[in-house]
Amino acid sequence: MEKPAQFRVKTNSRVLRDAAAVLFTCEEERRRARGVFRGYSYAERIVAFGTADPPAGVESQLAAFHRLLPELKNRRFLLFLGRFHAKKGCDLLVEAFSKIAASDPDLVMAGPDQSGLKSKLIAQAAKAGIADRVHWPGMLAGDAKWGAFRAAEAFVLPSHQENFGIVVAEAMACATPVLLTDKVNIWREVQMSGGGLVRHDTSEGIESLLRSWLALSDDGKSAMRAHARAGFERHFRIEAAARDLITALHSISPRGFHEAA
Repeated sequence: MEKPAQFRVKTNSRVLRDAAAVLFTCEEERRRARGVFRGYSYAERIVAFGTADPPAGVESQLAAFHRLLPELKNRRFLLFLGRFHAKKGCDLLVEAFSKIAASDPDLVMAGPDQSGLKSKLIAQAAKAGIADRVHWPGMLAGDAKWGAFRAAEAFVLPSHQENFGIVVAEAMACATPVLLTDKVNIWREVQMSGGGLVRHDTSEGIESLLRSWLALSDDGKSAMRAHARAGFERHFRIEAAARDLITALHSISPRGFHEAA
């Protein structure tokens, strides 16, 4: 039989109180957790959550992507890659892109449509007169996905909420700058790394993201690409996660950790 909610809260609170440390995957997650279980303090630690480096084969990855969208082979474009869902802010991105579409980059909207939102977004783009500038390749996987990240000028994630946003880490692993909102929990790490730009999840915020990116000089964009890769290595590479976890274990119980090893 399921325990009453009050019992579960008390049990969870005791678990937090007695824990040697409570681990969070990023600074925003740590901050948002404060005050959830009132009356108990606990030691906070951030342990990176990451992903592996992209697989080898840059040329084959680019070729796989360009087979799907050959018209983009010699064109600049911004990339959204994720499922089409209201929380992703895709409508804000299409709206914002329509206001800067006189500039050079196209927009690629890639991902599965699980809620029927895609047809509405296509209609929105057509109504705004940018249907020929927005591309819809469907869900990308394997070489085509990595080719999209590598070919994109920047990756855009206009979400209203993201616990982490692993696609952000994947883009940065490819040295692709990221443009995201402050509702993506790893926004602080991205901003700290210099590998992307951050704004609010509003129509004005997303438009500002795109205009700020376009206003960067070529040198500024190149520098941000380098910072994106460095930020991935510092915050999101799987080796960084292992490093942080080992450090946390050592600091919590050095003797017990060594004995277990």
